[in-house]
Amino acid sequence: MFVRNSDVTSRSSSLRDLGMTSDLNPAVSLSEFSYKKGTEIYGEKEPAEYVYQVKTGAVRSYKLLSDGRRQIGAFHLAGDIFGLENGSSHRFTAEAIVDTTVRLIRRQTLELVADNDPVVANNLLNMTTTNLQHAEDHMLLLGRKTSLERVAAFILEMDQRLTGADVIALPMSRRDIADYLGLTLETVSRALSRLHEFGIIEFVGNTQRQIVLSDRQKLATIDLQG
Repeated sequence: MFVRNSDVTSRSSSLRDLGMTSDLNPAVSLSEFSYKKGTEIYGEKEPAEYVYQVKTGAVRSYKLLSDGRRQIGAFHLAGDIFGLENGSSHRFTAEAIVDTTVRLIRRQTLELVADNDPVVANNLLNMTTTNLQHAEDHMLLLGRKTSLERVAAFILEMDQRLTGADVIALPMSRRDIADYLGLTLETVSRALSRLHEFGIIEFVGNTQRQIVLSDRQKLATIDLQG
């Protein structure tokens, strides 16, 4: 299960902490867990007993394919809800990309509240719809014809989600990006180098995980070629 380390706190709180607004504002018991970089939060096929929200850090959800390859289905960033399944078990493994803190609530508790609160029920429906939309967008992203188009689409996605700063600070590695885009590490590196050569992006720092978009319009044009 989710008990991977001892750094946990529990407290009574409000569903507003999970981004759910309601006039009833029901009090619930939320727990907070901290996970070190690379630590598993839950595994594929484990019981889906909890719903999670990233408080700080970042999480990747992935499957290991039969040939040993890893396919990342989603990156969950600060504020994102994840682990909300329509079945009784998790379809993916969730793992902390960097040192990460998550909030969690029992799925049964959330469902009971939703049964008596139409606002929370609508919030859950919206979350489910958002997850479905992301899955569809990811499928379309994987259908891009060229690696450059896929990487361009990924950077635009991160630009939209990591808002509030001039620099896009990517928590994930290039290996993560490759496994998300269905490409090799070398192909992702070449595509990023080409975007740099075109004057579309600039790198900050030695790790090259901090990116400045010099030409968003040109980057969007590459994305639209898919």
